[in-house]
Amino acid sequence: MSPVRLKLQSASSAAAAACVAASFMLAPNLLKFTFRTSVFTSVYRSIPVRDSIPVAERRYMSHQPKRLCTENMSGKRIGTHNGTFHCDEVLACFFLHQLPEYKDAEIVRTRDPAELAKCDIVVDVGGEFDPKKHLYDHHQRTFSETFHSLCPEKPWVTKLSSAGLVYLHFGRRVLSQLTSLKEGDRQLEVLYDKLYENLVEEVDAVDNGISQYDGEARYAVSTTLSARVGHLNPRWNSKSQDTEEGFHKALGMVGAEFLDRVDFYQNSWLPARVVVEGAVQMRKQVDPSGEVVVFSQGGCPWKEHLFSLEKELSVDTTIKFVLYPDQNGQWRVQCVPAGLHTFNNRLSLLEEWRGVRDEALSKLSGIPDCVFVHAGGFIGGNKTEEGALEMARRTLQAATKSPSNCS
Repeated sequence: MSPVRLKLQSASSAAAAACVAASFMLAPNLLKFTFRTSVFTSVYRSIPVRDSIPVAERRYMSHQPKRLCTENMSGKRIGTHNGTFHCDEVLACFFLHQLPEYKDAEIVRTRDPAELAKCDIVVDVGGEFDPKKHLYDHHQRTFSETFHSLCPEKPWVTKLSSAGLVYLHFGRRVLSQLTSLKEGDRQLEVLYDKLYENLVEEVDAVDNGISQYDGEARYAVSTTLSARVGHLNPRWNSKSQDTEEGFHKALGMVGAEFLDRVDFYQNSWLPARVVVEGAVQMRKQVDPSGEVVVFSQGGCPWKEHLFSLEKELSVDTTIKFVLYPDQNGQWRVQCVPAGLHTFNNRLSLLEEWRGVRDEALSKLSGIPDCVFVHAGGFIGGNKTEEGALEMARRTLQAATKSPSNCS
């Protein structure tokens, strides 16, 4: 029997609708890419199985390679395994379809070595990793590559799946296509790192069976991207075990999620980083100590960027306080925590101010227009920027005399 060929179904399918809807939420510079992707990630229609085949036989998957075709075939072919699909090869195929040379490529799902040999690139099957030959499998016993082992300048040591392998080798080009940022642009490199750390590494770890932490979990998490892809496979007791429809629903789902993350990091996360970097570079104009930064607008997510930029910019004295206006036009002085996941501060506001408000606080501190200091000492308020800055300065001066306040 000749390989079953699958053609694009109408974009009215549920997966296509979800992907198109996600496209309209994206920034304008992504729309031209997401429209193409929404069409690409439509659910595909397979040729119906002949009715003469008994149900008991139809429920088992065919060993024939499944060929997934688009209307404008480029002649290129992407090979991956058939049968039960996983998030890593689905995401790897999505990445490749964002590149000009693979935009209209067939996805050939098979384990037949002869068929795989005809493919231009093979992911998650074949038992070989060789970028020069465009072979990206990670199942072989000898495979132990991580991002760090292949790119020593990167820190991640999670074993790579096919998603991570393809992202490592093609991710910058994928992001360049989706964002119009050029390869070599510092912002593109920041996006490349962030999307691996916050999306692709998780897929790598789940596919390779790497626990996120040691010990027994307190609760189950079943809504990750990998889990949602897994749910699209046929149920064990379904009459049909054909995985093609589910595979293409998965393509639509992972594509929409990746594009949404690209949009968020490019159009929200990166602009916040620019704001924080500017404030860090101007810190000594705010106070000679260099331990206070000011944001002209409140609401900017700053903590993650601040810790990262202190290392990147080789900040000699760590920053202790952040100042910004609140929604009422008053000013806040917030302590910088000791780390991203702790409530301990590098330096807390003075203990005797904590829990005191308004005139009582102004009288106690000798600083006009005070509003409050939280009982936990991690944040305070003043009606003016100058007053909030003075609260930070007084705390720094007291810490110089009594270092024990650094908590």
